[in-house]
Amino acid sequence: MILDKKQTSVAYRCPSCGQTVKSMIGAFSLSGDMLRLKCPCGGSDMTIERRRDKKIRLTIPCFLCPRPHVYTVSENIFYGREAFAYPCSYTGVDIGFSGDAENVEKAVEESDLALEDMLGDAEFEDVSVAQGEKVFDDPQILDIILFVVGDLAEEGKIHCGCEGRGDYEVGVEGADVTIKCKKCGRSVAIPAGSTLAANAFLHTDEITLC
Repeated sequence: MILDKKQTSVAYRCPSCGQTVKSMIGAFSLSGDMLRLKCPCGGSDMTIERRRDKKIRLTIPCFLCPRPHVYTVSENIFYGREAFAYPCSYTGVDIGFSGDAENVEKAVEESDLALEDMLGDAEFEDVSVAQGEKVFDDPQILDIILFVVGDLAEEGKIHCGCEGRGDYEVGVEGADVTIKCKKCGRSVAIPAGSTLAANAFLHTDEITLC
């Protein structure tokens, strides 16, 4: 019997601990129903399935959304591309990769830098940050929340007791992030004790301060 020697490298970023999970996948290993790639922390897993129509179905955890995303690609894409990215359908940020090991490693590094630039360059005139102790599982949690709050402030989707736009301040109280208007004093607390809680906040369409 001749074994199919096609193989590819896959990688994703764990939403729970933040580390990149990587593995080599061979065509023979996908002859079963499903292959599960688990993070060593136990907080997430990526599943890869070879369907009857010979297409590859991937379910990839998203570090920016509360639920994973599902992708279906051909074997030519999965095994034949030097590097192929799987973006989050809401933010466009790449959350998974497949291809040869060297190019996947390079793509992961470039994605990490792009995410850091996206969050680090977020500067919003209507939002300031109050100094305080940061108690988070992941240091990027505050950056994610600031990015969303800044977007909502720019779009006029933060509502308080002021006419027009207020003057908003983001502060930290324990494991919560608070948004407060310095003009009218109204505020709201956002649970941010975990990366999943912060990621869920990405789907917020508007904020009303009480």
